[in-house]
Amino acid sequence: MDDDKPMTEQAMDTITAAVEATKDAAVTAVKKVKKAAKKVAKKVAPKKASKKKAKKAAKKTSKKAAKKTSKKAAKKSSKKAAKKTAKKTTKKAAKSKKKAKKAKR
Repeated sequence: MDDDKPMTEQAMDTITAAVEATKDAAVTAVKKVKKAAKKVAKKVAPKKASKKKAKKAAKKTSKKAAKKTSKKAAKKSSKKAAKKTAKKTTKKAAKSKKKAKKAKR
């Protein structure tokens, strides 16, 4: 825990880090889902019959799947990031207390 910075500023830094992590996780999840959806569309789509319809359907399903997975990933990563930052701040606080006790002696 940084004694020079006020608690609100430290909290804002923590929240910002969590948001960044969430954003990155959501982007990677969407990319993975799009890639998987393309593979599935290639296997499932009819060969010659109606490629345009198949493409539209694949896009719709991939968009829905991407939204779902990105939401899930965002929830998970934000929870994890918040937990990690909370652990770090508590550890830093404990260390600073130990240092303060040693300094008093």
